[in-house]
Amino acid sequence: MGNTFHGGGRALSLSNGGTAVFVDVLMLAVSDLADSVWEYRFATLLTLQDQGVMGRGAVGFDLEDIDWGRSPGEWAAAKGFVLRVLDLALRRHRWDELGYEPPFAEGYLRQYRETVEAFDPAGAGRHDTGDSPFPGPEAAAMASCVRHRLLCAPGYWEACVFCTSRTDPPRPERGHDCQPTVDTQGLST
Repeated sequence: MGNTFHGGGRALSLSNGGTAVFVDVLMLAVSDLADSVWEYRFATLLTLQDQGVMGRGAVGFDLEDIDWGRSPGEWAAAKGFVLRVLDLALRRHRWDELGYEPPFAEGYLRQYRETVEAFDPAGAGRHDTGDSPFPGPEAAAMASCVRHRLLCAPGYWEACVFCTSRTDPPRPERGHDCQPTVDTQGLST
């Protein structure tokens, strides 16, 4: 069973192992770039792709489900941020911290970048039912794992994707390493 990341009629289908690699390299990038509430919300969406918590074969999302904003300026800023995250990951940002060599990660990132680049956010994220998978501002990943310097979302669980992986299990005797890192007052949306 695998996982699929959709957008604009395109799809990136990954094995469970491929998904873990994809999420790892994206988390390394998004953790160093996020600076606004929307960007932290997107980081939270990525933390929700953690198969160590959600289950193998149970993750993936559609760009249509993301709240990209309400104006052309917000759409462009949000899409630009996602593209910057992908570009930073494509430059192998912090990959030396992975502890493994991800041979197919660049291909996954390039394919997904093409999906995001071609995607038009103008009609996406319009959920009147309140059940959007895109985290709201109150759930934004505003904590960072001290050990791994990755964003985590304590509103969901108190560990980063590296802490929950099978190769680096959390250490209950120490508790979690996620600590609040951002004062949400004054952050732009």
